[in-house]
Amino acid sequence: MKVGVLLPELSASIKDALQQTAGWGVDGVQFYVKNRHYDLLTADDSEIDDLRKHIGSLNLDLPAICGQLPGYGFERESDNPTQIKLTKRIIDIAQRLETTVVSTHIGVVPLDSNDPVYSVMVKALNELGSYAAARNVTLAIETGPEAPEHLKKFIEDCNEGISVNFDPANLVMVHNINAAEAVRVLGKYISHTHAKDGVNYQACDPVQVYHAFASGGFAQLVEETGEIFAELPLGQGKVNFAEYLPALKSTGYDGYLTIEREVGADPGADIAMAVTFLRKQLEELNI
Repeated sequence: MKVGVLLPELSASIKDALQQTAGWGVDGVQFYVKNRHYDLLTADDSEIDDLRKHIGSLNLDLPAICGQLPGYGFERESDNPTQIKLTKRIIDIAQRLETTVVSTHIGVVPLDSNDPVYSVMVKALNELGSYAAARNVTLAIETGPEAPEHLKKFIEDCNEGISVNFDPANLVMVHNINAAEAVRVLGKYISHTHAKDGVNYQACDPVQVYHAFASGGFAQLVEETGEIFAELPLGQGKVNFAEYLPALKSTGYDGYLTIEREVGADPGADIAMAVTFLRKQLEELNI
């Protein structure tokens, strides 16, 4: 397996951020298509080509890009024409950058497959999955809102071009479940992973949590309920990497462990520490 990093917002320029990433000694990088400093959605082909060449000049791989959009993912039929159009643009950018994975949150899949929202989401994902597959790209659903078994069923109800971006910390923080066991459920669908850690403090409703994120009301939710979970530096939370990484390997996955650390007092220092932590884990586990 290889170690990568999801670019934090440490620099105003994406090229400066990439330069800093190369200094952490990682193998590859992932970045958002849009943040407060830049917007690749409005970039032309020559600008995207220039970015691809710059990444190569730093001897970095680009295993995935992050296509996260604001709002409720693909839950709301009225929003989906815009959401689908933007996601297709992101898939085109991925193809131009010569990467094969676009990770994203898709909203919260209803537990009841007869819920009208379920079919709305399947329809949207089928359209996007077919579009992605035709371009040798997969749309990777980030773990978190759904229990692993439920996400697996949803993927199997969709067509081609849909996979999983496995984030062990999201499952620990929201569902308080064992990441290694979740890997065994979702294994064959995993196309990319995030290396993140965290802890759960109390049982919660995943729908309430993720809809609070979507509406910008998470701080209010925590004020009402108390602290629900916390993201922590790698090795300091409840993700048992000594168990999780071998489980991941046993599924046949040999791709990227992409460090995601965007909170905390010093994300840059936490990322540097995470690189060391993962390298040591991989060496000790002979992975």
